[in-house]
Amino acid sequence: MLLRRELGRTAESIDDSSSEPAAHGNDVNGQTEEQTLDMVIVGAGFAGIWLLNRLRQRGFKAKIVEAGSDLGGIWYWNRYPGARVDSQYPVYALSIPEVYDDWTWSSHYPDHNELREYFKFVDERLHIKKDCVFNAKVTDAVWDDAECVWSIRCDNGQKFRTSFWTACTGFAAKRYFPDWPGYEDFKGTMFHSSFWPKEGVDVRGKRVAVIGTGATGVQITQEWCREIGDHGNLEMFQRTPNLACPMNQVYMTKEEQKELSKGLPERFADRNNHYNGFLYQWRENLTYDHSPEEREEFYRMLWKLGGFRFLMNNYYDMTRNATANQEAYNFWRDRVRERVKDPRKGALLAPTERPHLFGGKRLSLEQDFYDQFNKPNVDVIDVRTNPIERFVSDGIVQKDGTHHKLDMIALATGFDSITGGLKDMKVLGIDGEQMSEKWRLGTWTYLGISTARFPNFFFTYGPQAPTAFSNGPSCIEIQGDWIADVLSDMRDKKLRKIDADPQAEAEWKELVNDLIKDTPRGSVDSWYNGSKPREHLNYAGGIPRYKKTLEEVRANDYDGFHLS
Repeated sequence: MLLRRELGRTAESIDDSSSEPAAHGNDVNGQTEEQTLDMVIVGAGFAGIWLLNRLRQRGFKAKIVEAGSDLGGIWYWNRYPGARVDSQYPVYALSIPEVYDDWTWSSHYPDHNELREYFKFVDERLHIKKDCVFNAKVTDAVWDDAECVWSIRCDNGQKFRTSFWTACTGFAAKRYFPDWPGYEDFKGTMFHSSFWPKEGVDVRGKRVAVIGTGATGVQITQEWCREIGDHGNLEMFQRTPNLACPMNQVYMTKEEQKELSKGLPERFADRNNHYNGFLYQWRENLTYDHSPEEREEFYRMLWKLGGFRFLMNNYYDMTRNATANQEAYNFWRDRVRERVKDPRKGALLAPTERPHLFGGKRLSLEQDFYDQFNKPNVDVIDVRTNPIERFVSDGIVQKDGTHHKLDMIALATGFDSITGGLKDMKVLGIDGEQMSEKWRLGTWTYLGISTARFPNFFFTYGPQAPTAFSNGPSCIEIQGDWIADVLSDMRDKKLRKIDADPQAEAEWKELVNDLIKDTPRGSVDSWYNGSKPREHLNYAGGIPRYKKTLEEVRANDYDGFHLS
């Protein structure tokens, strides 16, 4: 039985969220009356909430349309074992005083349950749900150039007529399923990480597999290894090792956090001064400015601090010079090998030869992930040299015929990242041009926030913006503020239409490619570069430069746009 596979074939749905009642929001219950708005916002996560709050403050009539039945965005869907934030306190939160003044986190890296409690608290303070339509997935959006309005239709029959709309769907909105044969033949239980049963899954004593070693795969593996017990068995199917770094979790009392909260306004503002929207970035000194002994001491200091510091707070040239990058990898590999006692497992999890430039792929944060592989009933299965051939009734068969008997499988195979959620909607712009067709051979945006010939349409945390190279709330607040400014400026000047210039798009794409070409992320094949086609989809200029660019475009009468 497979959890909402979306493979175009029938499958039993374990968690059909579309049948749930809306969580005190505006559920249309089959009504198809068209609503007229200034803005439709698609998605009820950080970005959608931030933008709705900003637009309300300026007197615009806006609503959020959300496929799920509650607030949270990705955190409504992320319920798999071990799911938690990997942006360190306090940056992964909305910088809204009504919210942060009285909210307290339990730790530096809260889990998915606490994130849903956070969104519940956000609603208590901001009353977001009264302007939400839940259990509604946008399927079509059509632009009327004569009237300067969008007609938007949802899968539940709800329709909207709106001057503007913004897709706050994030970069992980469309699930990815590798095309392995035999999915339907498997008689056990199979889940995609983003469609996890709310009641959880009991793996005690079970033979289980985790397919995928991205951040999600690491988190599920780490958690399931604790849950299977002595009589269960776990196999993690790995194509590429995750170069995971220690989280070094920190728990906080409410009293400690209350004291820290006094400086939150300054710390939230300071996110915009750092490349990734965190509160730290690379050092100014270079790898070989230090002796080997000094370098070792510096690396160990970063390692002890935990989080993304070994990646983002390292020497300036660690992500710019292959030799310096190798030094960082060697340190990482040796620390992991110290923990994994079995030489075969250690060689797969932390290869002697660097599998790719350190930081080239999205690394995870771990707590005791590597230690779990010292258990005799936990193993790592190499599917790079011996790929998965097919699924069978009782498990998985590899290319060489190795048969893994399984009761349960977790698919941590990720998403059609960055553009998948946008292309999943049928968006028709000027002269009926379809956005997915425009982007079929490559993505075109201006500022990572709009695309030419699709006027009055914006997107946040999407292609060619800082997105996957940044802390989410840092990025979306900048974009949301800019979009709200656009609507205010157009209202003040009695303008009805804003459309990006194709030449501005071409120049932005060139800039995106130029900024990333000499970095590990620019030379390593990964989901950072989307699915089909493979292309650079994240702006590598950093949060401060991106924010300044948006401000300059606005100050220069929206240079690169046509307004009318």
